Parts: sequence; C-alpha cells; structure tokens
Amino acid sequence: MSAVIDLPVKPVASAQRAPTNTLEPRWIKYVLVTIALSFLTLFLFIPLVAVFAEALKKGWDVYVESILDPDAISAIQLTLIAAVISVPLNLVFGVCAAWAIAKFEFRGKSILLTLIDLPFSVSPVISGLIYVLMFGTQGWFGPWLQEHDIKILFAVPGIVLATVFITFPFVARELIPLMQAQGSEEEEAGLVLGASGWQIFRRVTLPNIKWGLLYGVILCNARAMGEFGAVSVVSGHIRGETNTMPLQVEILYNEYNFTAAFAIASLLALLALVTLAIKSFIEWRLHQSGETAADEAALMPISHEARS
Repeated sequence: MSAVIDLPVKPVASAQRAPTNTLEPRWIKYVLVTIALSFLTLFLFIPLVAVFAEALKKGWDVYVESILDPDAISAIQLTLIAAVISVPLNLVFGVCAAWAIAKFEFRGKSILLTLIDLPFSVSPVISGLIYVLMFGTQGWFGPWLQEHDIKILFAVPGIVLATVFITFPFVARELIPLMQAQGSEEEEAGLVLGASGWQIFRRVTLPNIKWGLLYGVILCNARAMGEFGAVSVVSGHIRGETNTMPLQVEILYNEYNFTAAFAIASLLALLALVTLAIKSFIEWRLHQSGETAADEAALMPISHEARS
C-alpha cells in the first residue's frame, strides 16, 4: 500500500516562464524603447491629434454642423448598414468554416484555406473591379439585371457585397488556429455521451471560442467601416446615396472643405480608438484564459502523483 503524502503544490507553468532580466546593458533597452516611442509618436499620436485639432479648428458648433449635414448622415447610415449586414454574415461563415477545418478531415481543406485567404492577397480595388465585370452594364449578368430592374452596382447591394468579400477572412482566420490548438477531444466526449451536434457546439465549442470569436468580430467590424478601395469602385460616388464615411471624407477633402472632412474622419478615429480598447481587453482575457489553462494542465500530473 502506497503512502499518501500531502505536499504543497505550486504551479509549474509559472516557474517555467522566461526570466524577465536579460544580459543586454540597460542603455540598450532605453535606446530601443526611445526609438519605439518616437516612431509611435511620429506616425500614430501626432496624426491622431492633428485629426481632432483640425476637426475642432473652427469651433464645436461648426464641428457638430459638419457631422449633422444630410450628406454626412447618409454616409454614416450607409456605413452602418454595410457593417450590420456584412459582420453577421462573416460571423456565420467564419464559425462554420473554422469548425469544419479545425474539427474534421476532408478533401479540399487546403483549397478552402486558400480561398479564405484570397481577400488578403487581392487588392481591394481589384476585388471591386470583379463586381463591375460581373454586374456592370457590359458584365456577365448586366443585361439580365437591367431587364429585371435590379441594381447592384452604384447601389447598396454592391457596397454590401464588396464589404463582405473584403472582411470575410477575419473571423475564420481568428478561430481556425484557436480551435486547432484546443483539439477535438471535448467534442468527441460529448458525442460519445449522446449529445447532438447542436448541443456539442452550443455547450462545448462556443464557450471555448467566445473570446476569440468576439476578437474576430471586432476586427471584421473595424475593416467593414473603414474600407475604401473596393467600396470606391462599386459605389459610383453618388453624394447622399452611395457614399460611405471614407468616401465622404475623400469628397470633402477634394472640395477643400477641410473642417467637414476632418470631422467625419474624427468619427472614424473614435471608432478606431474604441476598437483598440475592446481589442486590448479581449487580448487580456485571452491571455488570462491561456494562463489558467496552462496552470491547470501543469498541475494535473503532480496531483495524480500525489494521489497515488
């Protein structure tokens, strides 16, 4: 009979972490930090301050008047419409694609991964041009669309299609490595216990990927609201109808209406700051979840040996 010995157990993962001290002289650290902060100040902080300074240059009243302009309101509404439609579509597609790629083996998986990465390798202007070649007057479906009085180009459907194409890799590419790292043991255990596919997804898969899923949705939403190239090709630049916020900024700036242009740009900058804050919070939660899982995994063999 083996004796049971109670020993204080310390997390092994924390003991195996890399030391914080390095062998480089301290002045090298200061130089590197100074270079990094100087770069961020020159290319990030100063332009950000300049946007808000130029937007408020003529006072708060002019700033509010520029934002409440009917064309600006129309651009904001169209941007929100494109994001509200494209983000849920990419959410559903991203979860389905990531679940299929990470949890199953099938022919054509590498081709599917390549197709998911396609918007990253194709210029947004080229992706917009593809829709022009398909749905334009001289395109493949142009004559049929004209006969049935269906408008895709230079209308909301074309803007939504271009936005969906540009943003659909974000959710899938965020979830695929996360789900592959988690493995499929928990799903297989649920299947053995008699759970249905929907029950396994809702009670096992979804809780494990919730923070990564939210992270991908935030990135997708930020890209959808800030997309310029593809939307510029298919929108037609019709003032008050097919201009999104980035396109409205371009038009106002080309008309030398700098205050109004920077006012709309400041809204996009605020969106970027809010997105950055939420992104940092989710990264912190992912880091905390990863540390907790690593500590639990490291404690399992020690606890087993103590019980034996």
